Formats: sequence, structure tokens, C-alpha cells
Amino acid sequence: MEATDPTALEDRYGAHNYHPLPVVLAEGEGAWVTDTDGNRYLDWLAAYSAVNFGHRHPRLIAAAKAQLDRLTLASRAFRTDALGPFLAGLAELCGKDAVLPMNTGAEAVETAIKAARKWGYTKKGIPAHRARIVVFDGNFHGRTTTIVGFSSDPGSREGFGPFTPGFDSIPYGDIDALHAAIGPDTAAVLIEPVQGEAGVIVPPAGYLRAVRAACDQSNVLMIADEIQSGLARTGHTFACDREDVVPDVYLLGKALGGGVVPVSAVAADREVMDVFTPGTHGSTFGGNPVAAAVGAEVVAMLATGEWQARARDLGKHLEEALATLDPSAVDAVRVCGLWAGVDLADGGPSAREVCERAARLGLLCKETHEKTVRIAPPLVIEPEEIDRGIAILKRAIEG
Repeated sequence: MEATDPTALEDRYGAHNYHPLPVVLAEGEGAWVTDTDGNRYLDWLAAYSAVNFGHRHPRLIAAAKAQLDRLTLASRAFRTDALGPFLAGLAELCGKDAVLPMNTGAEAVETAIKAARKWGYTKKGIPAHRARIVVFDGNFHGRTTTIVGFSSDPGSREGFGPFTPGFDSIPYGDIDALHAAIGPDTAAVLIEPVQGEAGVIVPPAGYLRAVRAACDQSNVLMIADEIQSGLARTGHTFACDREDVVPDVYLLGKALGGGVVPVSAVAADREVMDVFTPGTHGSTFGGNPVAAAVGAEVVAMLATGEWQARARDLGKHLEEALATLDPSAVDAVRVCGLWAGVDLADGGPSAREVCERAARLGLLCKETHEKTVRIAPPLVIEPEEIDRGIAILKRAIEG
């Protein structure tokens, strides 16, 4: 092999489906990561909220190591002693009857689409092959062909059709549009309580309650994609908790695996979950013992409420710190818990340029679209580290 540089090897042998920042990370601990040259960076992305509890949290690493010494995979052809406790704990955390474990967020979304359609046919009485699901402009639910088919991002869709029918996309935050979209064949409304990839877009106050009411009125399932927003990121166990809304179905992922293994899940009551019978859905790795062990530890950590409270408190600090950014360089700042989107003003640097400058100064964040910088530090971050990151972000915006 001619090349030995990790970047060169990745570029030569990897598919070019990502545009990473020019750093090569080798180690991580807490809110910090270190590259192959020994440079340290403050992590303000947390792997898109998958590393909510920080890099290599001792409890999660211990849970994974203990399970690795016992059993790693059996498939769902057999029962394992790790799965039941994980399912029970997560069901209790969600306040739901049952959990279906998968691996990735996109798998959880696909699972929910199947569940909603079959529920629509068998429970609501929608005629065969006519079930529809309402989705929202600006959504991001994954990268499968079905999911990108109802994306409003041209870059996600172009060249990947034909797409699965049965989806109606409407403006996010417009309750009148939702009422107009729901019809007799509508089985579900699939919504992000906060749109992450769109730039941490928080819906108007009362909107989630209005969505819940609209679903109840028309006998439609409310499916909350909490894959990024859930598990303490917004200062609550779920972003829906901000309005005391309980959806029919929770979709979880990212932080559920503790930044250690891919874990996702669908949580719902039996009326929905029992549309699945043996052979109708599954995954060889879904609910594997290592995933279950780590997931169970994540649930135990969340059950105390301390991570949710920490995200609320640190989120206030982050919001106050972001308010000190130069208003001439920033069009808008949105903060929800320890999660923020910063829209840069026209005429200034692009979000990509700001993120590249910040990386050179020791701060890792990531652009979304052309003008928005996403901020999502691990929940272990300290107030002084937030201040340090803001100081770097200011320098990066100024150039």
C-alpha cells in the first residue's frame, strides 16, 4: 500500500459521501478530542448529539467492556439476558408499553413508517395501499430512499428516485397547513419536535400541543422523531416534554448508544407495536447484547434527571454567551437546551469557512446549509469551556 496517511487512505478508498473538516481525530475524553498530531479540540458537535454524555464516559465504557467479555451477538433467533432489562428500562423512561430495538436512526424511522401504515390498515380501517403520512418541509429523518423521497433538500433527493409514495409535506410550524393536510387516509404525522439538521429550528410555542390535538381529533398517530432532540439534549428527557406532549410513538437513536455503539429504538403502546408479528420486521444486530448493555446504562443515567437539569442550566449559560456575538455578523441565534443554531449574516463568511477557522483555533463545530453553524456540546461540558468556545467562535466569525 503506497499511502499511509489516514486522510490519503480515506480519500483513496472511501466513498466521498462526506465533507469532513480537515482534522484527523485519534482520542477523546469528556468534551475534548485529540488529533493524530496531538492537538486538542473542544468538541461542540458531539457526533450530532450521539455523544451527549461525553467521549468515553466511564460508566458506558465499563458497561460495554463487561458485556464484550460475555456475549456480543446471538441474533434475535435466541433470547439474551441483556435485552429484557434494556427494553424494560427504556419503556419506563418513555412511558410506553413496548420497545422495538434497531441500530440506526434511519432504521427507527423506517420501522415507524411500517408500523404506522399497518396500524392505519388494521386499526383505523384505511383502504389497502392508501395510507398517507404527513411530514414537514426542512425535515431530516435519515438517508434511505424512502426517507430522502420526502425530504425538501434537493441535494438529498437528486438522482435517487423513483421514490416511495404516500407522504404529504407541509410547512413546519403552520397548524392550519396540518389541518388541511390530514385526510381520511392519513395514518400518521411524523415530526421532529425541534428540527436539527435544518438549523435547530424550534417551533412556535404551543405548536406541538396543537399537533397532538389535531392527531387526536382525526385518529392519527403522532410520531416524534427524537433521535437528535431526545435524551436530555434540550434540557428534558424528550423535546416533546417542553410542551407536556406525549406522542404515540417515540423514535430514539444517537445518544441511546452512548457514543459507543449504534442503538436506535421505537417506543409505543401495544395498540401500535403489536401490528408487528414474528417475521414482519427485524434486524440481526438490533438489540444485540452490547447495544442492550450500553443502552440500559444510558437509560439508568437519564432516570435520575441530572443530565436533563444540567442541559437546562448550561443551555442558559450558552444562550447568554451567544448573545455577546457581534449582531452585525449574526442574523439569528436559536437555543434549545444545550443546542443552538447560529445564522450568519449575508456578506460575511460562510458557515463552512467559520467552522474551518474555528477548527484551526481548537473548536469543532459543523455547518448546516450555507449560513448556519450548529452547536451541540457534550452535556459534560463546563461553563468555562462554553466561554472558551464562544471566544473562539467570535474570532472565527471575525476572520
